[in-house]
Amino acid sequence: MLRPSPTVGAHSGRGPLTPSAERSMTRCLPGVTMEKYQILSQLNPGALGVNLIVEEARTTVSHVLKQVECVDEHQANEALEELMPLLRLQHAHVSVYEEMFIMWNKELAQGLVSWQISSLFLCLVMEYSKGSFQKVIEKKRKAKAVIDSEWLQNVLGQVLDALEYLHQLGVIHRNLKPSNIALVSKNHCKLQDLSCNSLMTDTAKWKVRAEEDPLHKSWMAPEALDFSFSQKSDIWSLGCIILDMVTCSFMDETEAMHLRKSLRQHPGSLKGVLKTVEEKKVPDADTFTSLLPWMLQVNPSDRISIRDVIRATFVSGSFKSSCVALTLHQQVVPVSITDMLLQNNVASILEVMQNFLRRPEVQLRAIKRLLTVPEDQLGLPWPPELLEVVITVMNQHMRTLDIQMCACSLLLRVLGQALAQNPDAEVPCNSRVLTTLLSATQSHPEVEPLVVVVSSLLTIISSQESALERLQEAGLFEHIPEYLARFPDNRDICLNGLGLLWALLVDAVVVNKAPLEKIPALVIQVLATYPTDMEVAEAGCAVFWLLSLLGCIHESQFEQVVALLLRSIRLCQDRVLLVSNAYRGLASLTKVSELAAFRVVLPEEGSSGLALIKETCAQYQDDPEVVEHVCMLLVHLSSYEEILPELLSQGIRSLVQDIRGRFTSSVELVSYAEKVLLRLEAATPPSPQEWKPPSSEAREEADAPKGSFLHRCLLSPP
Repeated sequence: MLRPSPTVGAHSGRGPLTPSAERSMTRCLPGVTMEKYQILSQLNPGALGVNLIVEEARTTVSHVLKQVECVDEHQANEALEELMPLLRLQHAHVSVYEEMFIMWNKELAQGLVSWQISSLFLCLVMEYSKGSFQKVIEKKRKAKAVIDSEWLQNVLGQVLDALEYLHQLGVIHRNLKPSNIALVSKNHCKLQDLSCNSLMTDTAKWKVRAEEDPLHKSWMAPEALDFSFSQKSDIWSLGCIILDMVTCSFMDETEAMHLRKSLRQHPGSLKGVLKTVEEKKVPDADTFTSLLPWMLQVNPSDRISIRDVIRATFVSGSFKSSCVALTLHQQVVPVSITDMLLQNNVASILEVMQNFLRRPEVQLRAIKRLLTVPEDQLGLPWPPELLEVVITVMNQHMRTLDIQMCACSLLLRVLGQALAQNPDAEVPCNSRVLTTLLSATQSHPEVEPLVVVVSSLLTIISSQESALERLQEAGLFEHIPEYLARFPDNRDICLNGLGLLWALLVDAVVVNKAPLEKIPALVIQVLATYPTDMEVAEAGCAVFWLLSLLGCIHESQFEQVVALLLRSIRLCQDRVLLVSNAYRGLASLTKVSELAAFRVVLPEEGSSGLALIKETCAQYQDDPEVVEHVCMLLVHLSSYEEILPELLSQGIRSLVQDIRGRFTSSVELVSYAEKVLLRLEAATPPSPQEWKPPSSEAREEADAPKGSFLHRCLLSPP
């Protein structure tokens, strides 16, 4: 329930709740708020404000009511807007807010002068539990005892399951610490007290709380102290929690706090503590000593993800958790009921999916049902509600391969049909969609059919100009080489990968070229694997051209790339896009490398590249664009003195003269042609009968030094 309209106020949250203040609050909370809750006591102040234990008058159920003082209405409303999506969370190990509302507190200042002070508070009501991880740790510390291994594995599995759920939905906890992991029962825990960015980045409040509560600030990641929160900052906090749980038998509270703080500046101090963990033979020491250094990296980008933590403990490791058992033994919804529910229209099917979000068997049947829905019922050209629900389901069941496969197939079907109806339709492509698709392949890295479908989806999305920047931000330059390296024998993956590279590179402003360095070798491998595949050759030539422009092809690869470009032209001379890009790639390489230029003119496969050039010009004699790219290559070839005799012997001069005569309307093409002719004429002195004065443009662009033979020829005939 959300009540954004102001009601009357509460205690400011600074210092203990005095009897007079409590009486004042009781009088100042009329209507719905005070009638609903009775204040029982006050807990220790939290990172954001004061925490009160309240009792609901009608049910006598206890809750925690967090009061957060806001600077103004704008901050309060901004926080509400951020926190509202948390009301929709559904997870067995996440305690969601039960109610949110804004209230004003008006009380008279004490002293000689009296005036009215108004404070605006955001009130967050959440579940109350007497137990928490903090209390368990404190009890074990006092007894200098280790935490039971079976219990720790069980509750840690629940925490990881909950945190993975949040991270899949793009939710950051921001305030993870032992006191915020409630124990609902002995063997059942919940994450609680999720926060938002607008509250956690309140500088003034932060400084006050940092002084009042240095213990709890020690759980924060280094970057979080500078108000930079991410999923990786949650990983740091979780690492601190695990560290505290495995060291509670030999470290007191103060020592543990100083250790957590010291790790921000001196990460090496962790090594000695983990050695003690091993020496004390703490249960599961091997797992924790290998895991914690990766979770407690000072640089957030060096920390592992929540999935890596799960993989190290419950997948690769031997840990067990009842939350896994509960998932496996969940009561399955009868097929007869799901069939009945899923026989209605698309809107009803989506409603069923939302109501049974945690039931993989229901989601799978629902998606399969949507795959059979007629095209005219899907809400094309693009149904945003369907996209939102499907992406949510994929995130919820990321480790269920069948759901990922069917969901991606559904998106591909809907997307393909939408663009078939309207090629200009704008495809929704936000970071959540892209992250979900990439996460699906990362969760099932060896499943080729899934990678094929995802890469097909990304290829279609890349056709939208507005999506290209988001695709780059999502890390496609890193993911595509992984696909090409892992599945070199899968033509669809290779073809989609090359298509994606082309789309990303064609208009890209590449600041960091490091991710591109491994791509040329992979493209060489792909073209070598499919030597007669025209579509692969066409995509490969386009990528080679763009990589050559960016300077990302290493000199040691020039000969191989030139050979592959020439072979591709010979393979499918009639594919204009392939031919154009191949010649542009050759021109780019020969411009910077004499070795590449020699590779073009040296005979191979029965003829040299010069013979191939003449064939191309004959086939595209009426296509100025293709001929222009050929002439651009000839300009660079003719710049090397050692190659000029070969150009003359192969009749390139007459070819270029013919081109100049046929494309007089193309200024750039004629300019290229005259450059080549000037250089060829410089290599072989013409007879008086053959000499013809060059144009004024040629005189300006001729690069012969003053006093040379060519310069004298430009002034007068011999």
